[in-house]
Amino acid sequence: MNSYRVGIAGFGAIGQAVAQSLDAGLPGLTLAAVAVRDPKAPPAFAWTQAAPAYTTIDALHEHCDVVVECAPAAVFRDIAEPVLRAGKKMVVLSSGALLRHDDLIELARQHHGQILVPSGAILGLDAITAAAEGVIHSVTMITRKPVRGLLGAPYLTDNNIDIADITEPRLIFRGSPREAAVGFPANLNVAVSVSLAGIGPDKTTLEIWADPSLERNLHRVEVVSDSASFSMEIQNIPSANPKTGRITAQSVVAALRKLTGPLRVGT
Repeated sequence: MNSYRVGIAGFGAIGQAVAQSLDAGLPGLTLAAVAVRDPKAPPAFAWTQAAPAYTTIDALHEHCDVVVECAPAAVFRDIAEPVLRAGKKMVVLSSGALLRHDDLIELARQHHGQILVPSGAILGLDAITAAAEGVIHSVTMITRKPVRGLLGAPYLTDNNIDIADITEPRLIFRGSPREAAVGFPANLNVAVSVSLAGIGPDKTTLEIWADPSLERNLHRVEVVSDSASFSMEIQNIPSANPKTGRITAQSVVAALRKLTGPLRVGT
């Protein structure tokens, strides 16, 4: 069995959930380091095993074989470039930021690194990537979110859209995942992941609805291809961060398990 030293960049709700699973024990995986703002004053955490090393973003790759990126999109490149230049693996949750730094894909190729995009808070990426081996005619994603999960998005601020007091569902965006990744950087990584799996961030259609009746994020994906037509829907239970589904951290843990497990299920 291969073994990997894992690093975590970003120690919010997702980072801590992934750390908790690694601390509890995952075969072949060791939590080696966590990148935090001030390594000399790390956040409190109830470790059951030996605490990992605390380090800075730019030094994280020195401690690890694979890095889990779950930090703000603004520091995405600072995390990714050293990891990929060192020829290591990086699990990316800020897939929207990857669009703005797509030269990192070539960097990974040159240095034999690898960028892994887990399913996160969406479903069906394996079916979409399989369909993309043929011809996909269309991919449409419809996202509905509780109002609190969308407040403060740059797109709303820039376009003077006030949703704080709406009483019925409101369509606030229709366009491409590339546009959404800029306007909703903390919300729509799922749409970018769907687009990367299928026909790309410019050809995929995305609708975003603010719905005051919802308590959970809801995503629906509809695909028409030459091999299959299918639709999928998921309702996510929010994590401690209302902008993120609880299943996101679990998808990272599942992706890490596949690195070492004797059985791998799914494309």
